[in-house]
Amino acid sequence: MSLLAWIILGGLAGWLAGQLTKGQGSGCLANVVLGIIGGIVGGWLFSFIGIRLGGPVGGFITAVIGAAILIWLFQLISRR
Repeated sequence: MSLLAWIILGGLAGWLAGQLTKGQGSGCLANVVLGIIGGIVGGWLFSFIGIRLGGPVGGFITAVIGAAILIWLFQLISRR
């Protein structure tokens, strides 16, 4: 998959994670950015615990979970 496809996929994942963590998001643009970064974090986290989801759907699920974790952490840190 190309870099542009990963950025688009991560952006969509960030938007979806923002919808799933309703009330805890940081705005649409921040959620998209966190989704792009969340794809990387989710991929690292899943490989660390030994889970491998292949293909674009697996990458999307990984990015959504990573983005949701990052949105939650960002919200936790920004409350302080």
